[in-house]
Amino acid sequence: MTTFVPPRLDTNPHLPFGDQRTAPFYGKDILSVKQFNHQDLEYIFAVAHEMRTMVHHIGTFDLLKGKILANLFYEPSTRTSSSFTSAMERLGGSVIPINEVRYSSVSKGESLPDTVRTLECYADVIVLRHPEIGSAALAAKYARKPIINAGDGVGEHPTQALLDAFTIVEELGNIDGLTVTMLGDLKYGRTVHSLTRLLSLFDVRINYVSPDILPIPAEIIDELNERGIHQFQSDNLDEMLADTDVLYVTRVQKERFVDEAEYESVKSAYVITPETLSRAKDRMIVMHPLPRVGEIAMEVDDDPRAAYFRQMEYGLYVRMALLAMVLGKA
Repeated sequence: MTTFVPPRLDTNPHLPFGDQRTAPFYGKDILSVKQFNHQDLEYIFAVAHEMRTMVHHIGTFDLLKGKILANLFYEPSTRTSSSFTSAMERLGGSVIPINEVRYSSVSKGESLPDTVRTLECYADVIVLRHPEIGSAALAAKYARKPIINAGDGVGEHPTQALLDAFTIVEELGNIDGLTVTMLGDLKYGRTVHSLTRLLSLFDVRINYVSPDILPIPAEIIDELNERGIHQFQSDNLDEMLADTDVLYVTRVQKERFVDEAEYESVKSAYVITPETLSRAKDRMIVMHPLPRVGEIAMEVDDDPRAAYFRQMEYGLYVRMALLAMVLGKA
């Protein structure tokens, strides 16, 4: 087993900061985790690691001075929207925030392609969250500027998956050889869908623990089987907990349910408490894409294995890296 140690960008001739228009991600869309290979992840993690170092030592810098990001959110968002805003401003750029789409021209019936083509007249990159699967790909089809998918319905959330994987690397030193247990709403949880696909690039074992009505989609099981990933399904966390290195907890998403009674029947199926963690490894981490709604007790926050707020911070560095990369500055 080898441990990935991110190289320093100032000593690696292949990863310098500067105007590098031939860089691998310059001008490209970030739409799906399916577009990445193992080498891409090493590159992204290396840039993100350097961003972390620079923020801790400097705070802000002018790498993207003069560049503008359009944050186009058709769904409510606190973390992702704020994270991209902070990332762009820490890099010296500016942001056009569009978090209340109902007050925009969309409320007049404007199509997504027209909205995107309008915004790219003002911005250099567009971050899009939309309730429909495939919306980011549709926007990218019509846009000339890079589109970054910040979540398309119950489809994918690639930047969340990247920051999740980066969190594991920063917290545990590597991904290869780990057992990752996904817990909660695995049917509608786009963060789980993206992360499982990304983890399949590594030598991992993945457990799925969920209520019967919220299983991981069969298509994901099939995809990972084709890659030879060991997968196990259960509705009992205790069967999986002792061997778990990463416990990835998700909330049951009320907004995805048509039948509220069905939501009520499963919303509290799993609650992580200090007593739960007493049966877990001493060296493991608990992750959550947030927001949480009762599935992790607040008493767990003081446990050093609770990584979910550190996870949010790692997201800043990953999104700084992605913005610099698609704009040719890394």
